[in-house]
Amino acid sequence: MTTPPSSRRSRRELLVGAAGSLLAGAVAQACKPKRQSGISVGLYCSLTGAQADFGISTRNGATLAFEEINRAGGLLGQQLRLVAEDTRGESNEATSAVTRLIDREGVVAVIGEIASTLSLAGGRVCQRKRIPMVSPSSTNPAVTQVGDYIFRVCFIDPFQGDVMARFARTDLHFDRVALFRDQASAYSMGLADAFRDAFVRVGGTVVDDQSYRSGDTHFSAQITSMLGHQPQAIFVPGYYTEVALIAREARGAGFTGKFLGGDGWSGPSLTQNDDDKLVGDFFSDAFAPEGAEAPVARSFLDRYRARFHTDPNGLAALGYDAALVLFDAIRRAGSAEPARIRAALASTRDVQGATGAITLNAQRDAVKSAVILEVTSSGTRFHKTVNP
Repeated sequence: MTTPPSSRRSRRELLVGAAGSLLAGAVAQACKPKRQSGISVGLYCSLTGAQADFGISTRNGATLAFEEINRAGGLLGQQLRLVAEDTRGESNEATSAVTRLIDREGVVAVIGEIASTLSLAGGRVCQRKRIPMVSPSSTNPAVTQVGDYIFRVCFIDPFQGDVMARFARTDLHFDRVALFRDQASAYSMGLADAFRDAFVRVGGTVVDDQSYRSGDTHFSAQITSMLGHQPQAIFVPGYYTEVALIAREARGAGFTGKFLGGDGWSGPSLTQNDDDKLVGDFFSDAFAPEGAEAPVARSFLDRYRARFHTDPNGLAALGYDAALVLFDAIRRAGSAEPARIRAALASTRDVQGATGAITLNAQRDAVKSAVILEVTSSGTRFHKTVNP
């Protein structure tokens, strides 16, 4: 017996509808956060790509803190899980990484990023989704201005720029400095402005202000312009990836003055294969092993060396401290609910970290000391501490 056409259509419609329902259910299930035991916290940073030194050091510091808290019994009767996502140093990847951490991994808070441009990208996602974010080392003031869910444990560029400007003028007795900034980096642009304003304020002259873009490998036109103004120093507030290349080219062009920089220089790759072109130059940072005198700092230094078989840099120390501040907030909140963690973060006072005591102000920024490091052929050497 033949099935009537109308019945066949009805059957097909039922089958298509059932398949659609199954597909919709599968998609919805895939978008749900994973069910994991314990409290999940996200970390987004550059683990590959040009800025991988930053991310690996930060992840190491955070990992050490998570291992310690879990050995001590965790928080709220639960273990803590650190989930890391790689941004590859790209803004669109930072946005995607934070979205995955929140929507797929179900994290209650996020640590990251390192680069200010990427923290701005990821921070907008956290703010929109009401998940608290603690940046370890993004120093551009705009980062925490994204919204009231965004915090940081590092100093900001107006302070860092002032530190290096006063060091150039008072300690090194320079009165003629050129700027060489990365126009693609919010960090570099902001720090260059801060240095320029402070250097002029203390009686110095910025003789030239040139720019490049991240990823550039040749800088001859800009270097020729700067050297034509006979600067005693060139302030390069960029990342280690370009700084070594700039130094090599400038030295080859006859520059014998000093290079000065900020915490973007921090990373073992700074002095690899640069033929000592930066030896004797200076940059600001958040931590120096030789300057670690407080008990928490000494303990962190010893445990980091034992765990990773190398000295920690400022990024590792700040990754550790970002985790400590977050643990303190969860403990005081008595909850892993994001809104309550955010409220507790806003009242952070005197948390003892590897980089010193951490108190967050009304702008959700940390008021911190800086260290000035001198580049050596084997790494860096502590020069001095500058308090705010």
